[in-house]
Amino acid sequence: MKLLTEILIGFIAFEHLGFLWLEMFAWETSGKKIFKGAFPPELFKPTRFMAANQGLYNGFLAAGLIWCLIIENAEWQANVGIFILGCIIVAGIFGAFTVSKRIFYIQALPAIIALALLLYQA
Repeated sequence: MKLLTEILIGFIAFEHLGFLWLEMFAWETSGKKIFKGAFPPELFKPTRFMAANQGLYNGFLAAGLIWCLIIENAEWQANVGIFILGCIIVAGIFGAFTVSKRIFYIQALPAIIALALLLYQA
């Protein structure tokens, strides 16, 4: 069970590193393709710094999850994991209500499953 939890947490960290890359470095290229139809193409350039800021926050979430995976003390590992996954869940639910329901399935749901597995072990 611990291995499954760590794999899922690693997947979520990797996912957030992907968000970082997209929002900080590929907003005007890949971002246009991924968010096609979400808003007009001419808005990508003026919103690039706002997207980069979001990407930076996603990088911090990924860093927190990576940190969680390398902490040796089981209690601290669980505490950090619970906090970071909780942050991701809140952000994913907020994004689902304000931007797109897809965000719930892409961001919040994997974190909810990982958090449930983490709490089950504790």
